[in-house]
Amino acid sequence: MTLTVAQLAKYMDHTMLKPEATSAMIDKTIAEAREYNTASVCINPYWVARVHKGLEGTDIATCTVIGFPLGASTTATKVFETNEAIDNGADEIDMVINIGELKSNNDEAVLTDIKAVAEATHDKGKLLKVIIENALLTDEEKRRASELTVKGGADFVKTSTGFSTSGAKAEDVRLMREAVGPDFKIKAAGGMHSLKDTLAMIDAGANRLGVSASVAILEEAKAQPATV
Repeated sequence: MTLTVAQLAKYMDHTMLKPEATSAMIDKTIAEAREYNTASVCINPYWVARVHKGLEGTDIATCTVIGFPLGASTTATKVFETNEAIDNGADEIDMVINIGELKSNNDEAVLTDIKAVAEATHDKGKLLKVIIENALLTDEEKRRASELTVKGGADFVKTSTGFSTSGAKAEDVRLMREAVGPDFKIKAAGGMHSLKDTLAMIDAGANRLGVSASVAILEEAKAQPATV
């Protein structure tokens, strides 16, 4: 399958999550997303209202992160963050699971956390992605976290925050695809800096990509076929 540049752009959540992001950096990210027509702009909750306003008149979603990047906020805090973000204009929520509880084999706590945020998100007609932070998990934990994401009623399972020891890996996307089946959606995030990296994630089964290097990758795609 060969993707056009426009098709490839619609895989991308154009991302600016740096803690030092200024309003000028956020506005540049918005402008780039509008130029290339990406799937979304993904930013920290503080910037949601600004991004939502900046994307008016487009079909580009406003995406934000919840319990980010550690996942160790209380469930009530994650739900509050989610509701506030949606009220401010967020269309998509990327929450981090409670990684410590997963590693403690307390699946019920992880599931309760996901379900609560899923309910808050879906009650307002929005979309939930669940970040499991693969870099910190064993293969067994990756499978279990992926399965809990499905059971919790989310829309996507996501590989990474991009703030841990590594980002997305194609082998993890394949493992997650096996765990969730052919129809559930997967987002790969972090560590993609080239067209080759990006296409490897799509080939492995990713439906969405969290990318800060979107512009460079899409410009690279203009010069050569994007074939998966």
